[in-house]
Amino acid sequence: MRLPTVILALAALTLAALPASAATYKTPKALLKALYSYDTDNSDAEAPSPYSTFFSDHLNKLLQTDLDNTPEGDVGAIDFDPVIAGQDGAASDVRIGQPILLDDKAEVEVQFENGEEVTLFYTLVREHGGWKVDDIANQKGDNPWSLSGLLGDAQ
Repeated sequence: MRLPTVILALAALTLAALPASAATYKTPKALLKALYSYDTDNSDAEAPSPYSTFFSDHLNKLLQTDLDNTPEGDVGAIDFDPVIAGQDGAASDVRIGQPILLDDKAEVEVQFENGEEVTLFYTLVREHGGWKVDDIANQKGDNPWSLSGLLGDAQ
């Protein structure tokens, strides 16, 4: 085999082996559609969250810090799935609102059913050539929360 053929074959194998994190989402809606159709069974077990490929560097750093500071066997600051706003169930009838864009940030409201009507507010940032989730907040109900707040980050 000639050297250029070997190089092309290796390049093809490398590209085929790239993780889903290489995906970039050109619009906020494309990111959120992918997030809500994602099977967490495909996640990297070493990542700080099953959704790390969709999260910003900043949010992944907060999650990793929480993981690093949580004693083995304990749960940490996030003891639920923030994408479905609960420990169980699944999001159905997902409705993604119109993004509000301001430079490299976007705010998007997402509504869905998970035993009851849920409304989450996403803060997205543009990084690495696409959109990423920088925070998720539930501002309704008796216990409002945001990921950044639960993780101890005052943004």
